[in-house]
This record gives sequence, structure tokens and C-alpha cells, in this order.
Amino acid sequence: MECAVEARGLVKVYPGGVRAVDGVSFCIRRGEIFSLLGPNGAGKTTTVKMLATLLRPTSGDAYIMGRSVVRERGEVRRLIGLAPQDLTSDDEMSGWDNVYIQARLYGYPPGEARERARWALEYMGLLDVAGRKAATYSGGMRRRLEIAMSIVHRPSVLFLDEPTLGLDVQSRRHLWGLIRSLRREGVTILLTTHYMEEAEALSDRVAIIDHGRIIAEGAPAELVARLGGDRVHIVMGSPGEAERLAGELAARGWRARAAGREVVVTVENAAEALPRLAPLVRGAREIRVSRPNLEEVFLELTGRSLREGEEALDSFRYRVLARRIRR
Repeated sequence: MECAVEARGLVKVYPGGVRAVDGVSFCIRRGEIFSLLGPNGAGKTTTVKMLATLLRPTSGDAYIMGRSVVRERGEVRRLIGLAPQDLTSDDEMSGWDNVYIQARLYGYPPGEARERARWALEYMGLLDVAGRKAATYSGGMRRRLEIAMSIVHRPSVLFLDEPTLGLDVQSRRHLWGLIRSLRREGVTILLTTHYMEEAEALSDRVAIIDHGRIIAEGAPAELVARLGGDRVHIVMGSPGEAERLAGELAARGWRARAAGREVVVTVENAAEALPRLAPLVRGAREIRVSRPNLEEVFLELTGRSLREGEEALDSFRYRVLARRIRR
């Protein structure tokens, strides 16, 4: 299938020599949801900013529906929508005005801009509260408002950078449904996330990015199938105890690694392995068994947990609070 988004060797080096993105290449097929999965600082947002023409690549190029993000920036911007992590809607304006003005900025005359604003707000389930100030919206409503602003011109390609960051489970699932609906409408979607369940639930294909490089790519089920076997998770009292136990098990021939307070042992069949493994485990707080998932794929490829890259503070809620304080 034809690539709606194609990255070719994208590199971004910031002043001081920080290489945020290091030769990223991938193809997103038309009409699919493609996720960039990785911890904060892995290069997800920088990649999206280059694809959206907000940052010029240090080297490499990318093509949106065949248009170069380096040489044809104006054409690219008419083809894409972007809902960034940072808030772009104005607190003191109504939801309606935020979306309507966005439509006007795309060059639509007043009448058509009103029609498009009404469609986008209704699509995102916000028409009933469109007259309220954006500052009064809940976190989930605010995220939907950002997406309404990004789709008011009906883009062919939509970039969603951590769209559910900081949302509760119910709001997150609601937004998942809207994202799937956009895909059914034929929109190609690039989603960045560090929520494992989000990538598994939404994505046709996933690319795992770490330290600015793509280290694995494929359908979620394909990536998981590459690992095979079962996982025995042994929770210890401290990271030191976990490291000690992992070393002891490895010395006995077990495939074991420590991740924080947890020792993860890879076995062909957990039911058969547990009777032999249990006598070797001393001081465990918890033992559980799981089938491989994307978290395990990430651990296997990087040797660390995806969650180690998460922010300690909910950045979305912090930004909302900070903006209200400044008022």
C-alpha cells in the first residue's frame, strides 16, 4: 500500500550535540493507525514536530502524501492536523471560538468556517458545551477540544502526540473510540504514547523508539509473538535483592533479568517451570505469571522498563494548573 507518511533517515541534532532523533525511517500506510511507542525523551515528540514541519531535520526528509516536509512545507501543512502535548486552545475563549478561529486561520470564509467548527465540535462530542470557556473544561474535554481544532479542515493525516496523557481511564477509553472513528473515516493517524495498553488497543502497527532510534516495528501481535514463551515475575523487597536473585538464577541457567524490584524469568511453559523455580526463590513478595506483551518486548530490546521513562508529575494537569495560576 502507498505510504501516507514516509520518514527517510530523519536526524535531529540540537545545539550542544544532543542527538534527539538518529536516523528514523518508517512508512505509515494510508488509513492506518501507527504508534510511536517509547518513554519520554525517546524522540517521539521531536519526530512528530519534524513530520509536522515545526522543526527542520538536521538531515533526512519525510513525505506526507508525497509532499516533502523540507521542500514543500506549505503543502504539507494543508494536508495534516496536529494535536500536540501542549495546550493550544485559549482558556478565556469558548470552545466554539477556539475551533472557529482555527477554521478561519485555514482560510475558510465565515460561513464555511462556522459549518466546519460545528462539524468538528459535534464529532468530538463538545457541541453542547461549545459556548463555555475552555478553562472550564475537564481534562478529557480539553483533549477533545484540541483534536477538534486539529481536524476542523478535515486533514488526510493526523498527528496525535500523547493524546490521553493525564486522563482517567474512562476519558481515555472515550477518546480511543473517537480515534478509531476517525480512522474509519479514512484519516491516517500517527499516535505517540508511552501507555502500553493504548498502543495495543489502537494500533495497526507499532514502532518502538528508544534513544532516538527505531528498534522494532510491526503489528503488536507480531512483536509479541517474536518473544514466545511465558514470563514469571518475582517481586523482591528492593532492587538490590532483585539484582542478586537474577544473578543467582542466571548462574543456574535460567533466563532472568532484574527490572527495579522485579525479576523476570523467561520460560517455555510456566506450569512446568514453576515447581523447579520456586525452591530457588527466597524472600519473594509476589510471584505471578504472564504471557508476553509489548512491555515485555520493550524490556527484551532495551533492558529497562518503559515506565522508567515516565514523568513523575502529570504534565498535562500541571500545565492546566499553571495557566490558571498565571491568570
